[in-house]
Amino acid sequence: MLVRELEIVPSAERELLLQTWNTIDTTCRDHQFIHHLFESRVEEAPDALAVTYEDQEMSYRELNARANSLAYHLIDLGVKPDSLVAICVSRSITMIVGLLAILKAGGAYVPLDPTFASERLNDILADVSPSILLADDSGIEALNSSISSTAVVVNPNDIFDKPTTNPRISDLAPNHLAYVIFTSGSTGKPKGVMVEHAQLNRLFDASSVWYNFTKSDVWLLTHTFSFDFSVWEIWGALRHGGKLIIPSYSVTQSPEDSFRMVCERGVTVLNMTPSAFKPMIRFQEESGLKDNLRYIVLAGEALEPSMLQSWYATRSDDSPQVVNMYGPTEITVYATYRVMRIADCNQPISPIGMRIPDLTTYVLDPHGKPVPLGAVGELCIGGAGVTRGYLNRPDLTTERFPLDPFSKTGGARMYKSGDLVRYLPNKDLIYMGRNDDQVKIRGYRIELGEIEARLAEHSLVREAAVVAPGEGASKRLIAYVVADPTEGLARTLREHISSKLPDYMIPAAFVRLDKLPLTPNGKLDRRALPEPDADSFVSQGYEAPQDEVESTLASIWSELLRVERVGRNDNFFML
Repeated sequence: MLVRELEIVPSAERELLLQTWNTIDTTCRDHQFIHHLFESRVEEAPDALAVTYEDQEMSYRELNARANSLAYHLIDLGVKPDSLVAICVSRSITMIVGLLAILKAGGAYVPLDPTFASERLNDILADVSPSILLADDSGIEALNSSISSTAVVVNPNDIFDKPTTNPRISDLAPNHLAYVIFTSGSTGKPKGVMVEHAQLNRLFDASSVWYNFTKSDVWLLTHTFSFDFSVWEIWGALRHGGKLIIPSYSVTQSPEDSFRMVCERGVTVLNMTPSAFKPMIRFQEESGLKDNLRYIVLAGEALEPSMLQSWYATRSDDSPQVVNMYGPTEITVYATYRVMRIADCNQPISPIGMRIPDLTTYVLDPHGKPVPLGAVGELCIGGAGVTRGYLNRPDLTTERFPLDPFSKTGGARMYKSGDLVRYLPNKDLIYMGRNDDQVKIRGYRIELGEIEARLAEHSLVREAAVVAPGEGASKRLIAYVVADPTEGLARTLREHISSKLPDYMIPAAFVRLDKLPLTPNGKLDRRALPEPDADSFVSQGYEAPQDEVESTLASIWSELLRVERVGRNDNFFML
């Protein structure tokens, strides 16, 4: 017998970790469709406000009618269960109409943010090969020549002479796809995660044991619909009969404007990354604005509980309730839940809490065996939220979604997250980091290998390595390239990679090296990488803030990002 085959966890502890702490709550499985639940809310309160964008608004009745008309048009074009329909539209009410219409027609939506780099959009379209594309003017401009000649382009702003009654797709089943969202891929190409209807709707049903969402709730769509946070924000609002507020893109880029909207619009449910919420705390203190929040869900990156100290200085534990949630896209948005308390602010750990009741969480060693209670291992997740896998990537799907050896359900799979965690005796999971080169910045999952591959495509670059030093809000991407001395190299490489990747994947600095430092075993020696100098950054020339607003904003950015000075021409995402 090999040493790795030995069971080092006593049988009683093994039973506790794998079975007792992972009893599945089967009562929370809900096989209804999210768009059917929306239709039920339409029947209950047809004139209630469903969605607003700037000075535009639409009731549940109007939203349903518009979506139905477009859905019948899509059905006539051949959309059926498991059809992938790409949608590339700007932030607007039309975006919600399009998403609903695709689901009502039986298809699965593939969201494409028109602000993303054209080459990334091209990669996704090439992978999906949709026969139908919903695109407004901004979407058509962003996609440009990448639209296939065989794809039918439909503008969701158009009015169609179709019925406005709810369509019924008789062969639509819970195991058909609801959406495909693309995440960063280590090979240099994004990969699409396929999520089925059963997995989507049970997310809200299973988490209802903690949340009491109602038709009185007001939700803020703070994230791009190409990011799976939007799944929680959009469908959380419409499933429960609440109101969805869509801020403009410029508002989403300003913590001050975002929090001002939270207060002015009476937002009750806010979903943020810790990095985005931190400057909101500072602004709330300085502005004195009063909010109506009931829930603040923090997710997308490791939470440092100490950042909440100033928030709790004037609040109790439950006004509003602050919840730290964790979950990969492959497990349908969220997998764990942890209510934060004032007492947590003094703890140096990052608790992600307990599993959603219809999931299982295992902490395993590299050979797939459970580690002892309190030991660090890879978090592997099973249960009803496990998605179908990766679009057109069967080998990667098999690798990351193996059979669940601990499940009593035949054929059940689990997802190997790559996240390192450990259990506390109270069943809380503590996040410890990653076992690979994946990082999270502002909630976005980033494979460093994808950035390295894109940099290596430039003729000046012979080798490339990307690292992400720092913690929390101060974490940033630094690229190291082996290249000949070239004037303006940082600007040249930034322009090159900006055409290929979204802004959250653009390095803040580009450091030229004669060669990459290696360890004796031939791996990158990260400790030997030099700090970026002034030439490594794309400088706009320093110009001091010129009024009170600019000075306040510069001070917030300087503290948040831990940089010495911030000028009026600086870009938040390049600091």
